[in-house]
Amino acid sequence: MASGFFVLLDDIAAIMDDVAVMSKVAAKKTAGILGDDLAVNAEKASGFASSRELPVLWAISKGSLLNKIIILPIAFLLSAFLPIAIIIILVLGGLFLAYEGAEKIYEFAFPHKHDESEGITNEDLTEEQILVMEKGKIKSAIVTDFILSVEIVIIALGTVIEEPLTQQILVTSIIALVATIGVYGIVALIVRMDEAGYKLIKYSKSEKSPSRFIGNLLVKALPLVIKGLTVVGTIALLLVAGGIFVHYIPYFHHLSEEIKIPSIIKEFTVGLALGFVVLVFVNLIKKIFKKKAA
Repeated sequence: MASGFFVLLDDIAAIMDDVAVMSKVAAKKTAGILGDDLAVNAEKASGFASSRELPVLWAISKGSLLNKIIILPIAFLLSAFLPIAIIIILVLGGLFLAYEGAEKIYEFAFPHKHDESEGITNEDLTEEQILVMEKGKIKSAIVTDFILSVEIVIIALGTVIEEPLTQQILVTSIIALVATIGVYGIVALIVRMDEAGYKLIKYSKSEKSPSRFIGNLLVKALPLVIKGLTVVGTIALLLVAGGIFVHYIPYFHHLSEEIKIPSIIKEFTVGLALGFVVLVFVNLIKKIFKKKAA
C-alpha cells in the first residue's frame, strides 16, 4: 500500500513537471498579447484623481478575474466536445488582433481627430458625476479585457490542445491567473510612477538631490513608458496574429515553409497583410452604414 502511495506521488510529480514545461511554452505564446494588454490597461487606469487610481484598478482587476472565470469553463467544454471550435475562435481572434495592429499603424501614418472625452479629474464635476464617469471607464476597461482574455485563454489552450483535459485545465488556468496578477500588478506600478515621482520631489532637500532627480525621471518617464508599451504591443499583436495564421491556416503554413526567411519576419508580414485586409473591409462597412444613416 505504501508503494502504491509513492507511485501516486511520483505520477503527480510527473504531471506537475509536464504542466510546468507546458506552462512555460504557453506563457511564451501568450506573452505577445500581454504587451498590448499592459498598454491598454495602463491607459484605461490613468486619468483619474490620484486617490482613485488604485481603487479603480482594483475594480478592473476583479472584472478581469470574473471574465476569466466565465471564459475558462466555456473554453474547456469546447476543447472536450468541439475542439475544432478552438481553432476557429483562434483564427477569428487572430483576425481581430491583426486588425487592431494594422489600425494602430494606420492611425500613426494617417492620424485624424478623435472625440476627446473630459478627464475625470476635472474640478468642475460633482462627486456624483465623477463616479458615473468612473464607472463608465471601468466598464469599458472590463469589456476590452474580456476580448483580450478570450485570446489569452484560447492561445494558451491552443498550445496544449492535444494534451489530456486535466493538463489543459491546469496549464490554461495557471496562464490565466498569472496573466491577471502580472498585468494588473505591473499596471499598478506604472500608473503610480508619477505619484511616486512627485513624492520624491516634494521631500527632496535640494535642487540637485538624488531623490529630486529620480522623482523628475519617474514623472517624465510615465508617458514614454505607455508609448513604448503601445509600440511593443502593436508589434506583438501582429506577431501573435501572424503566428496563428501560419500555424493554423494550411495555405499560409505551406507558404511559410517554401519561403526561406526567419519565421518572425514571416509571421509579422502575414499578420500585417491580413490586418490591412480586415481594416479595409471594416472601413468599407463603416462607410456603407454612414451613407445609409445619412
